[in-house]
Amino acid sequence: MHETTPAESTDPGQRSPAMTVLQVVLGLEFLALAGVTVWLLVELVTSPATSLASGIALTILTAIAALWLGSLFVGLRNRRSWVRSGIIVWQVLQGALAIGAFQGVFRVAWFGWLLLIPALLAITLVLSKSVTAALVRPDGERG
Repeated sequence: MHETTPAESTDPGQRSPAMTVLQVVLGLEFLALAGVTVWLLVELVTSPATSLASGIALTILTAIAALWLGSLFVGLRNRRSWVRSGIIVWQVLQGALAIGAFQGVFRVAWFGWLLLIPALLAITLVLSKSVTAALVRPDGERG
């Protein structure tokens, strides 16, 4: 039988500080998006929408994104190798939203920074050696 434990960690349950911080960042992003989903749902029910179809679509898309981010969080906690690409995609999308918050007529710089800083931190962490080593898939293992 071959060794499947990454070289940096002798204890399979031990997490690197980078992995822990990445989990915290992703967990906070998930909670924030879940909160936005609940807020949109309440707004949809209590406030008259200019376009009901658009309000419903935005709420559904936000809920789907929250579920996706939640699955990334669970996958990261379970050290699944597939989460790296999903985390990077999410952070790039979040960075694009941040850039949009810095520009335009309704620019809100503090909100842009609130989105951009965790996105840059998460991309840096998910590409770090310790997180990459923790998420590497042993030969022959699926999923």
